[in-house]
Amino acid sequence: MATMLAGRLHLDTLKFAVEEVPVPVPGPGEVLIEVKAAGVCLSDVHLIDGSLKPFHPVDTVTLGHEVAGVIHTLGPGLLGDWAPGTRVALQAGQPCGHCGNCMRRLRPCLKTLTRGLDYDGGWAQYALAREDTLALLPDQLPFDQAAIIPDAVSTPYAAIVETGQVRPAQAVGIWGAGGLGAHGIRLARLAGAAPIIAVDPLPSARERALAFGADLALDPAAPGFAEAVHQATAGLGLDAAFDFAGVPAVREQAATVLARGGVLVLAGLTPKPLTITDSTQFSFRRNEVRGHYGSGPQYVEQLIRLASTGRLDLAPSITAHIPLAEAADAVARLERKEGDPIRLVLIP
Repeated sequence: MATMLAGRLHLDTLKFAVEEVPVPVPGPGEVLIEVKAAGVCLSDVHLIDGSLKPFHPVDTVTLGHEVAGVIHTLGPGLLGDWAPGTRVALQAGQPCGHCGNCMRRLRPCLKTLTRGLDYDGGWAQYALAREDTLALLPDQLPFDQAAIIPDAVSTPYAAIVETGQVRPAQAVGIWGAGGLGAHGIRLARLAGAAPIIAVDPLPSARERALAFGADLALDPAAPGFAEAVHQATAGLGLDAAFDFAGVPAVREQAATVLARGGVLVLAGLTPKPLTITDSTQFSFRRNEVRGHYGSGPQYVEQLIRLASTGRLDLAPSITAHIPLAEAADAVARLERKEGDPIRLVLIP
């Protein structure tokens, strides 16, 4: 039986290791992907440290929900005209398939399974993919850039254009200029937001935020923070504030600088309680809190089009390429924020 390397997490012991496992065989409606690139996400770190758990019980899982590669082997019963060698990115989520609404895109599914969380992902030399999770890649889009589109780019994109409903000339605040927030800045600029105010405690992250298109980058602990936001927005406040950090203090601070009718979008994940200190003012200003999680398949396809036509350059997002065999080192680097990475990419 052919074997391959895979980055496996044992959920009972939270032990992560790159192991030799059998190469999977595609079943009906599936294809086997030869992985060319796979992103390392902070949620992978949280899975390993136990702060994030699968929504569906599994004993051991291959991590990796940001994946791109080529079709290697076709399974039986495929509906599409797929061929070996076809370049694809893999959607991070997979509909359960029971009602068909997700695949017809009638409404978001609450029973979506996440690759690398609820079933095996792409930190491996090969990965299985159901054909409805394949997104075609044009030849000009590199695998490393394509791999990070599902999640690292599509999550902030959907947060901005769908949940936050950002429109041109609206004032936007983005808390956290890391893997999600850095892309959030670029995507808010693409959506026409003005001004874009980035908020991050790290000087290097604030510098990056300005390089990625923010009009202003603030330290959240700086005296006069609120005054700086109001000055930049002509005294009106933010039309939309995005928490990409998943930190309770961020949410409290963001709520205080919203404009009348402004919305607070919770894109960063945390199990901690949400607190709004002055709820009277929050209600008086007609503010809203909106939760956000992931993205739909249409956003991945839109971003592939934007990146492949030069509207969105993702090359600066790739901090480093790391061999799959050194996946544990990549996780440690991200956990320590060594080099302040946007995205580390594993190469099998």
